[in-house]
Order: sequence, then structure tokens, then C-alpha cells
Amino acid sequence: MKKRKVELVVISDVHLGTYGSHAKELANYLSSIKPKTLVLNGDIIDIWQFRKSYFPKSHLKVIKKIIDLASKGTKVYYITGNHDEMLRKFSDTAIGNISILDKLVLHLDDKKAWIFHGDVFDVSVKHSKWIAKLGGIGYDYLILLNRFINWCLAKVGKEPYSFSKKIKASVKKAVKHISDFEASATELAIQKQYDYVICGHIHEPKMVRRESRNGSTLYLNSGDWVENLTALEYNKKRWKLYQHSELPDNQEEDVFDMDALIDRQSIASLIMSNEQWYN
Repeated sequence: MKKRKVELVVISDVHLGTYGSHAKELANYLSSIKPKTLVLNGDIIDIWQFRKSYFPKSHLKVIKKIIDLASKGTKVYYITGNHDEMLRKFSDTAIGNISILDKLVLHLDDKKAWIFHGDVFDVSVKHSKWIAKLGGIGYDYLILLNRFINWCLAKVGKEPYSFSKKIKASVKKAVKHISDFEASATELAIQKQYDYVICGHIHEPKMVRRESRNGSTLYLNSGDWVENLTALEYNKKRWKLYQHSELPDNQEEDVFDMDALIDRQSIASLIMSNEQWYN
């Protein structure tokens, strides 16, 4: 397969280790590109919901793809999010071409990009973590149920339906939360005179220019690999919001693979042996 050369790729909210993660599709995407820089903008491994009984080979393959890219010269920045906040203990650590950070400023041609996950703007994460964790579990099972229903709809020739997107669109509080999130991120970026502000966290892929009386900035959100299957690409001074194609019919088996115990003891032991970091 001929790989596309890209200067910068940003992905976020993969949630490896959960039923909702489209790991196969992400692995295929990573196999199709050759980025100079890859930014993993938080919630790549879902340590909040990590369970020894569920981490399929397809999820491990994503990690291997990232390591393979780094070994071939790609600079990889892993920016910590709320679901993988345990890794903040390792912030400012670098192993070869892989660096772990809480935030990042990149110089892209003659402009500056400010990159961070975005959970700092989420009050529920900062002050009621147990509610956020419970919501994450519920969201994961909602996605799992949605996948099954869409499989049934596909069998009878019906269009797929997104429960979570419908809920977000119909609940004014959720819409306001997204709007407030974008406003907070962009206003701070304008104050700091950043040309781009790049976030994840809210699973809403977007590219939009925001203006205020103090200036303007381009707000970008890389979306997620649970519902939207999106990534941000920067090449030749232009941004692109990449969206992966629809799932083939033969790629839903991971959703129901409850007994997938793979050769992944190193990941499990690392996470489970450090559970005290949550306390």
C-alpha cells in the first residue's frame, strides 16, 4: 500500500479498551499515512474503563502501529486526557520519538498551534469525577447497543442511526456545553495569540474560525474514533478534517468479543499495578 505523506496528524478520543472503539478502522488509517508528526490528543487508552477481560488484538494493533511509526522517524506526542490521566505522572517524559505531555505548542510554518485535550474546561471532570466516570461507562454501553441496532438495521436495508448524536442534538444543556467549551478554548487562545487551538474531549469534529474584539483564531477539534472516526491533517499550510469511510459489514465482530484475552499482560500490569494513582 502506498502511504500518503502528511506533515501533521492529530487524533484523539480513541478509547482503546472500550467496546465502542473503532480500533480496526484506526489501524487501517494509520497504515495508510506517513506523517512527520503524530499528535495523540488524549483519551487514547481508556484507563478509566480498563478491564483485563477486554482488550482485543485490534486494539493492541493500534498501539503497535503507533510504535512502528515512531521507530521509522515519526515524532509522536502523546497528550494526556482525562480518561488516561494516569499518564500525567509521566508528563515531560520522552522515550525515543515518543513524548508524553499535558499540552503542546507547535510551530507550523509561520503560525503557532496550541494543542491540549480540553478536559480542563469540563466542570464535571474537574469536580465530580465519579459522575464523569459513570457517564463514560453508560456511554460505552450506549454505543455497544447502538452498534447492534445498526447491524439489525443494515440487515433490513435501513440507514444507521446514532443514539448519542440524537441525544446531544435534542438536549439543550449538551449543546450549550459544547458551545461553552469552544468559546472558552478560543477566547484563551486569542488572548495568548495562538493562530490555531486544537482540542479533543467532546467528540465533536470541527474546523471553524472564531473572532472576538481581541483578535481571531482557528478552532479545530479532531473528533473521535468511537462515533465520528475523524482526524485532523495539516499539509502544505492547509488543514483538512479527515473522516474514515463507513464500516464494512465484516468489521463488527470486535463489538461482541467479550472473551478476547490477548497477549497484552504488559499493558494490563502497567495499568492495574498503578491504580493507587487515582486516589
